[in-house]
Amino acid sequence: MSRADLLALTPDALAALTNRGLVKRATREVDDGAGPTPVVGADGMVSGEYADGVRVALPAGAGLEAATCTCAATATCRHVVALVLTYQRLADPGTPTGAAPPGPPGATPPGLPGATPPGPPHAPPGLPGATPPGPPQAGSPVTVCSPGEFTDDALRGLVGARAFEAARRTLRAGFTARVRRPTAVDPVPSVELAACYVRFLVPHELAYVHTDATDVAADRLVPLAVWAFRAADERAPDAPEALLEVGGGRVAPRSDAALGPALALTEEILLDGVVHTGTALAATIAHVRRDLDAANLRWPLLAVEELADQLAAYRSRSARYRPEATAALIAELHARHRAATGRAAHPPAWTLGTREAASTPLRQVRLVSLGCRVSGGAGPDEERVADVYLAHPETASVLMLRQGWKASEGHPLTGGELSRKRVGGATLGALSAGSMISGSAVRSASRTVRLVGGRGARSTVLPFGDGWGELPPALLVRDLAEQYRAMGELAPRLVRPRVAAEFVRAVAIGRVCSVGYLPGDQRLTTVIEDEAGTRATVSASYRSVCPGALDALADALNGVHGRPRYVSGILRRTRGGIVVDPLAVVAGSDLIVVDLAPGGGSTALDADESTRRPDPVEAAVGAALSLLAEAAHHGLRQAPVALPGRLAEAASALARSGLPRAGACLDALAAALGAEPGGAAAVAWVEAQIRLDVTDECL
Repeated sequence: MSRADLLALTPDALAALTNRGLVKRATREVDDGAGPTPVVGADGMVSGEYADGVRVALPAGAGLEAATCTCAATATCRHVVALVLTYQRLADPGTPTGAAPPGPPGATPPGLPGATPPGPPHAPPGLPGATPPGPPQAGSPVTVCSPGEFTDDALRGLVGARAFEAARRTLRAGFTARVRRPTAVDPVPSVELAACYVRFLVPHELAYVHTDATDVAADRLVPLAVWAFRAADERAPDAPEALLEVGGGRVAPRSDAALGPALALTEEILLDGVVHTGTALAATIAHVRRDLDAANLRWPLLAVEELADQLAAYRSRSARYRPEATAALIAELHARHRAATGRAAHPPAWTLGTREAASTPLRQVRLVSLGCRVSGGAGPDEERVADVYLAHPETASVLMLRQGWKASEGHPLTGGELSRKRVGGATLGALSAGSMISGSAVRSASRTVRLVGGRGARSTVLPFGDGWGELPPALLVRDLAEQYRAMGELAPRLVRPRVAAEFVRAVAIGRVCSVGYLPGDQRLTTVIEDEAGTRATVSASYRSVCPGALDALADALNGVHGRPRYVSGILRRTRGGIVVDPLAVVAGSDLIVVDLAPGGGSTALDADESTRRPDPVEAAVGAALSLLAEAAHHGLRQAPVALPGRLAEAASALARSGLPRAGACLDALAAALGAEPGGAAAVAWVEAQIRLDVTDECL
């Protein structure tokens, strides 16, 4: 009989189930002719023996974890992987590894010892009477299947009664899931849950489900992923991707009640102003945070924590305080409440994060660095923070690892000096320009990651292996036009999940068109093209904490280290296209992390005064947002006498730019600023801020 499950395993699937290094080593052994000779038993058992006497067997109806091997390894070893690869190649010598050969399903491919005549197709485990289609041909259309077909009996048999009942309790409470059906680009159906990603690597086979959560958590989460596919098959059968709430209901009274004190807190800040907030407000903030945490409102909780950090930064006169950021956080809390209690297109749990786990331990993961962003105040004694962005190829996501250092008195820490600091057993420079294999990673709801200690906890940092080209399409942008379209279809930032590295991507460079420096703005701007000729702008401004960044970026994009092939960064969508705030550049065989570059920024850069400046619409929206931030900073009750007039001028500028409704919101705020502004003025401010925030994002 044929083992369609083994034939369907691609190199990426094998790497997800084991690790990429093991797959590469096994591939080399098979290429060198050192693999075993597979023998297929009548019961579907595939076994093989190596020249050194090592024997390995893969029973039918089970995954790689059920394989047995006489070597000393305690987990899935290279002998098992090599047996799979050899089986695939002997099935059809002309078929590449991971692509199934032609032939009727159920028949043992010719060339394998123990081959039997083709018989009736065998139903996959747990699906009585199910007849799977034959394994897909290389280059053939994507196999259409849905994990929703797995029965509850099959799920219970896979995870056990205890884990299955725990999953049922979660279903009754309700959970949010993003279901992705197989496509030509990514043929693996997957589900993004609050705690992890679940991928169904082999059609019609439960034994090859992969998650990035620990084994204990995975047993409870796999049924949730199957039930999410069932719900998607019923509600959105033709959609390639569906975001939905499974089980449960809409916002619980407890959740809505917990948001009330948070909204009252923002109104108090609005009316009195940031400048009049003192330490007495800390107790109120602590109560609000406790209530939000108890109600598991993850996204509002993170917003309140950022708001508290902004207020603390203002009181300490830190450069971390930004009035515009404070205003956006206040508007976000109100926007999330409106979206959750109104008729929004997305489930309330998606808007509020009520189904998100505070933290999730991950099993051994391979993370590829996309660079590092260093931030900190201008003062020499201010803390320096490094955010390392780590791509997780198996789940097509980007995680962020954050580490801070306090500068010694009178000696500011620059990015070049931080590159020698230690993070997780390696230097920041090595981690930011390499890859990491870790069994001690814990992921938060916002997709930040931390490394925990303990017995057996170990992380290994490897040098850059030119692996960006192997990143999945969701992380490596080769088509800028498609990326621009996809970003335009997203919900507004104010109500989206708070993902720390939401738009961190690697971008393939077809050609560098120009590199120029704008001295007045202290900004280096580069125009790049993808292979299709679509352009994007790479824009970086000088920051004193990273004085060598612009010099390193200019050298990398000008070809000093070889042809620039990729640039990673934080992507932003504007009316002019994609703008990339750069983190790192792959030029030739080198990876240059710009924020960690040494030097003092003394290199003369070629000036280019033709660099695109903001158009009148962007200028009008930016001026209005600055005015609203100023109003929140001073407080609506203590607003300057000239504020209503300035609001009217900004409203006129918006109307002339084709944004009359945004201008009307400013006029309404100006009218509400009477002798004693109260709740009506706060509501008018929130209306204006939300509209302008969304407008600014759409420009």
